[in-house]
Amino acid sequence: MASTEESLRKSLQSLLSASGSDSRDAFRQSVVNTLERRLFYIPSFKIYCGVAGFYDYGPPGCAVKSNVLSFWRQHFVLEENMLEVDCPCVTPEVVLKASGHVEKFTDLMVKDEKTGTCYRADHLLKDYCNEKLQKDLTLSSDKAAELKHVLAMLDDFSSQELGAKIKEYGITAPETKNPLSHPYPFNLMFQTSIGPSGLAPGFMRPETAQGIFVNFKDLYYYNGNKLPFAAAQIGQAFRNEISPRQGLLRVREFTLAEIEHFVDPEDKSHPKYAEVADLEFLMFPREEQMSGQSAKRIRLREAVSKGIVNNETLGYFIGRVYLFLMRLGIDKDRLRFRQHLANEMAHYAADCWDAEIECSYGWIECVGIADRSAYDLHAHSEKSGVPLVAHEKFSEPKELEKLVITPIKKELGLAFKGSQKMVVEALEAMREKEALDMKAALESKGEVEFEVCTLGETVTINKSMVSIHKEKKKEHQRVFTPSVIEPSFGIGRIIYCLFEHTFYTRQSKAGDEQLNVFRFPSLVAPIKCTVFPLVQNQKFEEVAKLISKSLTAAGISHKIDITGTSIGKRYARTDELGVPFAVTVDSTTSVTIRERDSKDQVRVDVEEAASVIREVTEGQRTWEDVWSTFPHHSSTATDD
Repeated sequence: MASTEESLRKSLQSLLSASGSDSRDAFRQSVVNTLERRLFYIPSFKIYCGVAGFYDYGPPGCAVKSNVLSFWRQHFVLEENMLEVDCPCVTPEVVLKASGHVEKFTDLMVKDEKTGTCYRADHLLKDYCNEKLQKDLTLSSDKAAELKHVLAMLDDFSSQELGAKIKEYGITAPETKNPLSHPYPFNLMFQTSIGPSGLAPGFMRPETAQGIFVNFKDLYYYNGNKLPFAAAQIGQAFRNEISPRQGLLRVREFTLAEIEHFVDPEDKSHPKYAEVADLEFLMFPREEQMSGQSAKRIRLREAVSKGIVNNETLGYFIGRVYLFLMRLGIDKDRLRFRQHLANEMAHYAADCWDAEIECSYGWIECVGIADRSAYDLHAHSEKSGVPLVAHEKFSEPKELEKLVITPIKKELGLAFKGSQKMVVEALEAMREKEALDMKAALESKGEVEFEVCTLGETVTINKSMVSIHKEKKKEHQRVFTPSVIEPSFGIGRIIYCLFEHTFYTRQSKAGDEQLNVFRFPSLVAPIKCTVFPLVQNQKFEEVAKLISKSLTAAGISHKIDITGTSIGKRYARTDELGVPFAVTVDSTTSVTIRERDSKDQVRVDVEEAASVIREVTEGQRTWEDVWSTFPHHSSTATDD
């Protein structure tokens, strides 16, 4: 029995790593056909021919998703005492202007010049390079090196550079082979208006994080004005993808689970880091990427101590993400943590890693773990005029040089009347560099233009309205803007990779057909067990209903099947849904419990059946323990 799971894992791995894309495509098609036929998910609005980038989860898909999210809450929110919030999907424009999304949340797009069909420019170039590298046997080593360099630098290309490469390589529209337009930016947010007047613009949120950042002040107070602490949110996000593809991997509405862990920028240690420090897994630091090497197994403690991972808190969450994905059923040999290259990282980020999972589409980013520094809270402080800061109280006063911004309220009141308060708050919220720039401009010009976000306009500030200077003061506390470590989970992507990693086929007993199986761990299986009377018999059916009632009382999801179909076909149907256990009623006093992957069975008393299923599905007992405790027989002797 112990070798069953390992042999399944190896067979899946060899299938996916088989040479050529045809085998991967065939495997993917087999998985997707099964998922859609068994209603795990289907294209949305199918009777109206559907809309690209939207999918509906059916009953088993909803159950898998619910189980993944439930475990996410247990593994992160409960384990770390996180503060969970639930914020609106519709976000006012001012919030997303402050975060930079209105200006910068864009992809470069090209159009088929004849049909108007739109494509992501970088995707076309990426597909061209990959296809040439994989299929062009005449490719010279110099040309191959050039294409690999293009792939490495793709995220850093400007519209001009992308356009030049598309023209140089003769890339055309995939379906029509028509010429393409020059690349131009397209904002990925869905725009809307708030209220009937249409005067308050808003957007469907592209991420859940901004709702946490704007609530930092209240969350910090709720947490007793103490750092570090983390806030978490699960919710829908929306991105108007230019050309959605790859099923659940690139969609226009999706579920994110995000954590914002707020920490003192001068102390990024973590009290529980030692619990994960000795984990070893595939890591792909930027140096290895730049030198053309492969990912390698690195102990987390080594990565942090050598500075490959920037700090303990970032390392801690990388370790916790690894454990989370392992428990879900992701294959550890097809999971790696890839560090962002310098050209991928935002200027303010200290370090960023992606948990990438290999599936038939290649390596897919499923979780991003980033040290975003203090950028987000700074941005919202500046734009809102509300200081989003933390405090460290000193045991004894310290003499510190401090920048002092003193708005002259009388002058500001005369100039701005009812808007005085908002101008004062915006001045007081300035960062040091902005304040010193204003001081220099006031000294040289006498006045300066100053944007007050809460007013939605730029005002003129003169020398009489504000005093800016440095002075040494005895301080009883340190006031600072926290840094944030952000793990962000694409739930749909994780679930799709899980589907592929747990799918396999095996021959029927007669050897005349291939049967599909999802080997979901009990943790995420949509249904934990099925209950079958062996034959249509009123006494057996009564026992089945009694066991079903006990399973319901124990909170175990299950399905009872009293049809007259052969037991083998009923097993096959539920194996295809990934149900880990089946209870077969073949007497009124005892029943058999069958394990999905080994097909081995144990015999237990009717009264014990529900409790055994509960214990093994909740992880209180292993199947090996159950096997050794009760009378049993292996699959070789089972009429399956």
